[in-house]
Amino acid sequence: MTTGKAKRKKKKKITLLIFEILILLLLATVAFAATKFMKINTTPLNNDNIFVNEDISEESQKIMKNYKTIALFGLDNRSTGDLTTGRSDVIMIAAINNKTHDVKIVSVYRDSYLDTGDGVFQKCNAAYAKGGPEQTISMLNRNLDLNITDHITVDFNAIVECVDLLGGIEMTITDDEASLMTGYIREINEITGHNSVTPPSGGTYTLDGVQACAFARIRYGGGDDYKRTERQRAVLSAMAAKAQKSNLVTLNKLINEVFGDIETNLSATDIISLATKIFSYDMGETTGFPFEKATHTYDSVGDVVIPCDLASNVTKLHQFLYDDTNYTPSSTVSSLSEQIINKTGFRQGDGY
Repeated sequence: MTTGKAKRKKKKKITLLIFEILILLLLATVAFAATKFMKINTTPLNNDNIFVNEDISEESQKIMKNYKTIALFGLDNRSTGDLTTGRSDVIMIAAINNKTHDVKIVSVYRDSYLDTGDGVFQKCNAAYAKGGPEQTISMLNRNLDLNITDHITVDFNAIVECVDLLGGIEMTITDDEASLMTGYIREINEITGHNSVTPPSGGTYTLDGVQACAFARIRYGGGDDYKRTERQRAVLSAMAAKAQKSNLVTLNKLINEVFGDIETNLSATDIISLATKIFSYDMGETTGFPFEKATHTYDSVGDVVIPCDLASNVTKLHQFLYDDTNYTPSSTVSSLSEQIINKTGFRQGDGY
């Protein structure tokens, strides 16, 4: 006959065994995650080198703390494999609401005429070539009154791999876009060893990786770079939506194949924190910056996109990203806005 003391002893052993199993499972999960995140090229940034305007209003600073804001950069450095140098063909700002998990994305037109550092006004994508992620983040913070400290940089090859592993993404394209994709598809096929074909005409298709990358890279035709960034955001949104519907096996394949084409300063803890919420993110509105703009060609910098004016555009940016209806530009942004007006002659009301 089993005594009460023996029963308690047996129950204690079972409880201890369950606890040990849970610990082992936790350690196994951490070890598994660690092996995955080792694939990412992690390069810590020196926050002392990242510029943030000190004259942003306290109210706007408090509002921005309610969001996780990350800079997203896209490079075409397949030939070198280096994701810390070169001009950034894609510059995006992602603002994630910490409470609702809503995500808003803004494309900063790569030819935007901004201060890239040390008072040098030129195409903003030159900042990455001059000083990598640190200088580009500083450029965004200085010109747009932001407080970004984190970035994710990807090579275009990651888009091809990711879309293929997701089983393609559904996109609607026009006849002109189908025609313009031809050259890009040929080029990407040669680099990646794929044999993708051009869609025969406009319509709705499930695009493979090469086709989706080609679609996102179309620069010329109606809309030029403005339409191009719109396509990029559409592809990104479609990829995110497809990933949220994928099973763990597919997500594991994505990690194995794509993480090697990513460079970031986010820690493993940061990435795990973001990844655990992947199924709760709600991809919201997307847009391009500047909102009101003009284009002009200068001998020294070429074709540029001029904000008309910077201060009013940054006000709209904060309203869009953070719902900051009382935002007032800092004196730094106001000064940069005046400098752009003096250098170009374009001011608010002169754009479209």
